[in-house]
Amino acid sequence: MTKGVRQAPPRAAAMVESLRGLGYSPATAIADIIDNSISAKAQTVDVRLEWSGGESWVSIRDDGIGMSDTELEQAMQLGAKDPREKRDRSDLGRFGMGLKTASFSQARRLTVASRVRHGIPVCLRWDLDHLQSAEGADWSLHEGPAEGSEDIVMGAKPHDHGTLVLWEVLDRVVVPGFSENDFHEFAESIEEHLAMTFHRLITDGTVRITLNGRAIKPWDPFMEGHPGKALEGPLLKLGENLDIGVKVHILPHKDMLSDKELKAAAGPGGWTAQQGFYIYRNRRLIALGGWLRLRDERGRQFTRDEPHRLARILLDIPNTADSAWNINILKSTATPPVTIRAHLTRIAQEARERARRVFAHRGRLIATGTNAKEALPDIWSAYRKQDGTTYRIARDHALVQSVLEKAGPLRKEVEALLRLVEGTVPVQRIWLDTTEDSEPPKSSLSDDRDAEVLETMQELYNAFVDGRNMTPEEALARLGRTSPFNERLELLAMLRQE
Repeated sequence: MTKGVRQAPPRAAAMVESLRGLGYSPATAIADIIDNSISAKAQTVDVRLEWSGGESWVSIRDDGIGMSDTELEQAMQLGAKDPREKRDRSDLGRFGMGLKTASFSQARRLTVASRVRHGIPVCLRWDLDHLQSAEGADWSLHEGPAEGSEDIVMGAKPHDHGTLVLWEVLDRVVVPGFSENDFHEFAESIEEHLAMTFHRLITDGTVRITLNGRAIKPWDPFMEGHPGKALEGPLLKLGENLDIGVKVHILPHKDMLSDKELKAAAGPGGWTAQQGFYIYRNRRLIALGGWLRLRDERGRQFTRDEPHRLARILLDIPNTADSAWNINILKSTATPPVTIRAHLTRIAQEARERARRVFAHRGRLIATGTNAKEALPDIWSAYRKQDGTTYRIARDHALVQSVLEKAGPLRKEVEALLRLVEGTVPVQRIWLDTTEDSEPPKSSLSDDRDAEVLETMQELYNAFVDGRNMTPEEALARLGRTSPFNERLELLAMLRQE
């Protein structure tokens, strides 16, 4: 048997059609093109979406350093870079595939025009409809724009230096039944994604991104500097070279936000979906990683759920860590290396616990202690056991103690009633309602009429003064720091008048 080497070049059409199914969305594909612009030191990137039915097109133009003819030809090749090569620390690419795969995922025609400062404009084009499907390699790269597209390229091409990327024949976007209204929604989704992905780079002035001529405003998932935040932690350094940064943010409870702030802070995916780790490489958001499949001490995977939706954790990694973090070609997923998983688990556990407390206390973390002016303990206490968590009515609650002391011969019946209430808490129903509704169930006191809430406050006030020998001022101060009465201070004023 003879031994030798054979050449097995991929069939161009078949390979490219396969690459189109990598999983880009229009927004992530455009973000990948913008990465190239930022790596080319662009200060301004203009994204243009033009609706014209089946002739609709998308362009991304920047004022970066541009490319010569040789550089453009290399950039248009698939696999132009070896992901193992050492790169500049500011480089946002890795595989040398983003320009092509991102573009092919949305369009069948890719035209790139570029110019270096004082150089000659160059233009190359891939047209998937022209690739030969016969056996062998036929990678036909065309020079110049397609016939009929000259005006688009000439109208948007760089005047002095920079690059234009043009997508035409948007067969993955303008599908049958796709209308102009759909195109407007398409534009909104792109704006939301770019505002989130590049928010740090836009905020610090690294780049200005416009969509159809209008500047994209950054969306800050961490609400930096908001006075209602429960925590804006310090920047922690992890990793062998201390090159990984972690910063915990616990956002304000919804009761501490205006309607406009609440809607804005929800983000593109909504409050529950936006929780967890935000992984950045060179300040560019790589992945909204959720809880990174980390597990608690019982081995249960952390999940996205309502009680922890206020926790958002910034995680900075350098581009030299791409391999260790398994950054995929879409720049959409990342897996932390084993060496720091324990640290991240501890940070996540603490963040989730704090977020849960803020969520449960409606944004007001009440201190505990023995001072008479501190808040009243919650009437419900949680007890965690190996087989789950149970809930009990706190017997040391002032009103509960007052009722039991005054119950006389009915004390046993009252205690039996408390045990019945404890034993029939509709935990599964509450969990189901929380899962199905956009907002968690509300306390009935939130909807009670003022007179009913005031009556409850009066009974507690009496229990403080008569049962605990507090002065009227101390009793009122305690009520003013106790949830949910601390949110009804106008009723507390009425109680003070009485």
